[in-house]
Amino acid sequence: MDVIDQHECYDLTREGRFLIARLQTPHQVLSTSACNGGLCNDIRYLVNHQSCEGKGHDSRFALLKQLGETGYHHHVCAEHNWPPDQVALMGTAANVNYAACVVETHAELRVCAVVTAGVEGNAGCAGDRATWHEEDDPHVGTINTMLFVNWPLSPGAMARAVVTMTEGKSAALRDLAVASRYSSDLATGTGTDQYGIAAPLDSTRKPKTSAGHHAKLGELIGTAVRKATLESLRWQNGLEPSHTRSIVHALKRFGMKEERLLAAMAERLSADDFALLQKNLKSVVYEPRVAAAAYAFAAVWDRVRYGTLSQALAAPVLRQQAAILATSLAAKPEAYLSCYEQLRINEDDWLAIAYDALALGWRLKWT
Repeated sequence: MDVIDQHECYDLTREGRFLIARLQTPHQVLSTSACNGGLCNDIRYLVNHQSCEGKGHDSRFALLKQLGETGYHHHVCAEHNWPPDQVALMGTAANVNYAACVVETHAELRVCAVVTAGVEGNAGCAGDRATWHEEDDPHVGTINTMLFVNWPLSPGAMARAVVTMTEGKSAALRDLAVASRYSSDLATGTGTDQYGIAAPLDSTRKPKTSAGHHAKLGELIGTAVRKATLESLRWQNGLEPSHTRSIVHALKRFGMKEERLLAAMAERLSADDFALLQKNLKSVVYEPRVAAAAYAFAAVWDRVRYGTLSQALAAPVLRQQAAILATSLAAKPEAYLSCYEQLRINEDDWLAIAYDALALGWRLKWT
């Protein structure tokens, strides 16, 4: 058993595949638990459970489907002899050994966020087209957040804490430029995120009524969740700011993948130039000025998609950004005008000009 956090109101431990918060005093709990979810005052255990492996765990998925959400809740509780009606449960495929715990304090306030996170499978943006309509199949979460506040909250503040917590999570995904798996947008979460928020029930203390951005409580919630989400993703998916300085990461949501990049370069470069690029691919993909240009290309593309810039301007402004991409790879900023004149836009395939620019820049680099 590993002690993750201890407070006068609860003990949080990691035991095998479980993160277990044992609430030592009565708490108000708001959670997404399939059983006992919503706002409750009689929860004693707030639990995050790795219910399966992330990929290919067919036998476990079969068990989850067979038991259903309610049956699986009772199955997990029986494993630990917990009263099922006193447990709020989250399930995840993320490794609980990668859980991140962040504590933030101000004056009498203490906020603790504990996050398990993984975004490689089903990261998405709010409003992405959905393909699943609710049935009886259980689902496991990929960004699960436990949030502990040391002070009583009004029901309204509890509800507002969910908004602030969610914004903190989304801010972390934005910091890492995590792409939606279902659209060209940046992800705001995953389709199966879950949470549990606990605040003590204490009649001797006046409940806090505000958990928004302008309140210190809201600041602590947003900061703790954002930091914990970033840290968990660093361990689970190897995502950290320095590792996202990649042209593939910058343009992934528009369809760029390493294998597609290589195929595009093979079509555009001579055999000798392509062989040299293959041998030095990482130095190209992670070159900071090239990555900066790729992010700028993506940002301008977004502004066209969102209507900030008119479609009539799409071709010239993306051509400008592509020319910068080429000169950044070539390390020849003085060649901007020449690159701009050589590049042509295919309005049916905006990503093609990025590939053209990279090929042009690679050819120019040593000539």
